[in-house]
Amino acid sequence: MSTSISEYKYHRVLLKLSGEALMGNTGYGIDPAVLERLACDIKAVHDDGIEVAVVVGGGNIFRGLAGAAAGMDRSQADYMGMLATVINSLALQDAFESAGLPCRVMSAITMAEICEPYIRRRAMHHLEKNIVCIFAAGTGNPYFTTDTAAALRACEIDAEVLMKATNVDGIYDKDPKKSPDAKRFDTISYLDVLTRGLQVMDATATALCNDNSMPIIVFDINQTDVLRKALKGEPVGTVVVKEEQ
Repeated sequence: MSTSISEYKYHRVLLKLSGEALMGNTGYGIDPAVLERLACDIKAVHDDGIEVAVVVGGGNIFRGLAGAAAGMDRSQADYMGMLATVINSLALQDAFESAGLPCRVMSAITMAEICEPYIRRRAMHHLEKNIVCIFAAGTGNPYFTTDTAAALRACEIDAEVLMKATNVDGIYDKDPKKSPDAKRFDTISYLDVLTRGLQVMDATATALCNDNSMPIIVFDINQTDVLRKALKGEPVGTVVVKEEQ
């Protein structure tokens, strides 16, 4: 059911997806059913006029830190991880276009045959034309995570919110899977996230959002219609802001 754009709190969003989110229950790679569900969820808000950009990780295929831990050169391993994000981005693009979503993949590493280079002004133009942008290859630099890439791109494109999709319904003071008494935060400050060492995003990404007052919503991507609810400002997941409210 269509919703008026005026009912939304946020009108331009950057959605951060982990590579693992694309696996579904397969254990490795990409589950087509997950792609289809994501495409439907994003199309629902896109059709209401929301401008959407996406950054996706590559952990379902290759994780740079894991490669480095196994003895690989860190930079080499990170570049391999960036290429994994391109594979995921192309898979998302195919699913989005099959759902009727206009879409562009923009890579921080030039790959002219398969996607556009990331150029900020071009990305802004696409979003203004209501074309979904998928930002691939992280920042294009080793030693930076796709969380940091998501924070950077969100700031660059003037997104109103960074949405971190997870398999948990928000931020807890400890692991809710291991501790039944774990407390979930409705709202928390960037500083608390950093000082408590909460595994929301890496410290670089959190600090970048703090410096630029970029709100972060951490939510469970598996919940029904969660993207629309979060963008309307309904109490979904945990909101990370400058000061606790």
